[in-house]
Amino acid sequence: MARHPRFTGTDSKVDGCPALHTDKNTGEVIVQGTPVTDPEDLALLQHFGPGDAAVAVPRELLVNWGPKEMERVPELVDRATFRRLFGTFKHTAWRLETRRGYASDREDPEFQAFLATGSSPCDLDEPWFANIKAQTEAGKTVGRVRVADSPPTTEQLFLLDYARHNAAVGEDIRYLWREDADRAALPAEDFWIFDSRLIAVLHFDDADDITDIELITEPAEVVRYCMARDAAMHHAVSRDEFAARVAAAE
Repeated sequence: MARHPRFTGTDSKVDGCPALHTDKNTGEVIVQGTPVTDPEDLALLQHFGPGDAAVAVPRELLVNWGPKEMERVPELVDRATFRRLFGTFKHTAWRLETRRGYASDREDPEFQAFLATGSSPCDLDEPWFANIKAQTEAGKTVGRVRVADSPPTTEQLFLLDYARHNAAVGEDIRYLWREDADRAALPAEDFWIFDSRLIAVLHFDDADDITDIELITEPAEVVRYCMARDAAMHHAVSRDEFAARVAAAE
């Protein structure tokens, strides 16, 4: 059976072992640790079958990284609740964007203007920009990493141009080629991280419309998303540098 393991976490400070992984399809927990091979030890294990393997791991690994629920029930919130997070976060709001396009962008008149002229207009007094400007001027950090295809889709080119407006109100937007994101094992998910403690995962349908917004606060899951953020920020480049690369490739 082909498994799809996703790294969950490790308590190791040096070599990464022991660790936990989770099978994304089945939800099974895969434990990585030191093999138990002594026949006398194995003889003491109950319900140990001929095809089984035993590993030893510190108790802390399971306490810190094991799932806390048999089945995690998603905590879904409405758009109004989600929007309020951008006014109540204390120090950082950060997003990973991985889709090839968004229905909300295609419905935006500014997208139609971009198709017609190659440049996107913007009203910096609209509520989103006014709030982000107020947050960044208060010393808070707002940023994103956008994953782009090679060559970028029309929607990605629109957002690349539009990012100059985000920068004008203090938002730090960076870019990463999709092949580099895959090499860095970034999740193919769109999510916001607020204050490194609350994750808002955006779920989409095949038409690129948001279907649900899920909040996650389980510590091990929050750490996993924060690790993805750190990897994305490490590999990404500034909007201006990426725009220059895209222009040079045309």
